[in-house]
Amino acid sequence: MSRLQNGETFPSLTVPAVGGGTIALPGTLAGSYGVVLVYRGAWCPYCQAQLAGFQRAAEKLAATGIKVVAFSVDDEPTSAGTIARHKLSFPVGHSVDADAVAEALGAYINAEPHYLQTTGFLLDPEGKVLNAVYSSGPIGRLVAEDVIGMVAYLKSKA
Repeated sequence: MSRLQNGETFPSLTVPAVGGGTIALPGTLAGSYGVVLVYRGAWCPYCQAQLAGFQRAAEKLAATGIKVVAFSVDDEPTSAGTIARHKLSFPVGHSVDADAVAEALGAYINAEPHYLQTTGFLLDPEGKVLNAVYSSGPIGRLVAEDVIGMVAYLKSKA
């Protein structure tokens, strides 16, 4: 398992979406800057704070041209509860295969219970990795304000 490097194209990944359908990455984010949040689960207070932070920043993210998606190993009802609790307006995936996602993205996994550790990516409009944040535990993750600042900087240099 190797970690994704800046400049690499984000691998094709299809995740079941809460409410039906799928989230096809990186295609769902194509044409916009994109954030992919892999979170540990509804039980993780740090993950819940991160998701809530991205929701609070939704207007600024949209104004900067940034789309967000998130997913975890949680089942659909648990993921739907996370959406309801934080009034998430971005797509949330559920029931991912931790081993398959870890293999594709290089994410750390927890053995028992079996889940993905927090991993976050900022993608350019073509689906290339601009920044990857891999955490081996509960702390160390993308923050909405940092993402907004980085994209604003990149756009000012274009």
